[in-house]
Amino acid sequence: MNEQDQQEVTVRDNPDESRFDVLVDDTPAGFSVYKDLGDNQRIFYHTVVFDEFGGRGLASTLTRTALSTSIQAGYRIVPVCPYVKKWLSTHHDFDDAIDPVGREQLRALS
Repeated sequence: MNEQDQQEVTVRDNPDESRFDVLVDDTPAGFSVYKDLGDNQRIFYHTVVFDEFGGRGLASTLTRTALSTSIQAGYRIVPVCPYVKKWLSTHHDFDDAIDPVGREQLRALS
C-alpha cells in the first residue's frame, strides 16, 4: 500500500465561497465553483485540482460529491465547466437532474 492510499480525501460544501472544496489530509487540493440561480438551479462553472494533487482521481471524486450533494439539496445541475460537462458525459446516473446551458445561465455568470 502506498502513501496516497492512506490519505484521507474529504469533499465539503463551502457556501461562503460558493464552492465545494476537496481536501487531502485536511490540506486544500482543489475546488469546484458554483452559482445558484433561483431556487432550483446550481451552475457549476469552474473546477480545479492543484498540480501537486493531480493524477489521483480527485476531480472525479470532487465532482461526484458536489453534484450528488447539490441534487440531494434540491438543485438541478447546469454544467458550464468543461470538466463537469465531460464527466457527466460518462456518468449517466445524473442525467435526470441536468438542465441545459442557456442564455439565462450564461448571463448569470457575467
